[in-house]
Amino acid sequence: MSSNLTFTVAVHEAEEGGYWAEVLELPGCASQGETLDELKDNIIEAIGACLQAHLEDEGPHTPQKVTTWTLSIPEQDLVTA
Repeated sequence: MSSNLTFTVAVHEAEEGGYWAEVLELPGCASQGETLDELKDNIIEAIGACLQAHLEDEGPHTPQKVTTWTLSIPEQDLVTA
């Protein structure tokens, strides 16, 4: 029986078009794609590659614990004079 691993993926719009993503629990693990579907496939592949590389270099990897927040802040509170 296998279990699922859960990762936090930050998705960004690329300036040149398309998207790029980074895996917060795996520093340095990132990928890109022209569409969100392509990005999803590519980041899953990147996660596997990052975990495999770590396994070969240092042994099993325990992803870093990450806490995420979603904040809603009035724009006027962020603008300084």
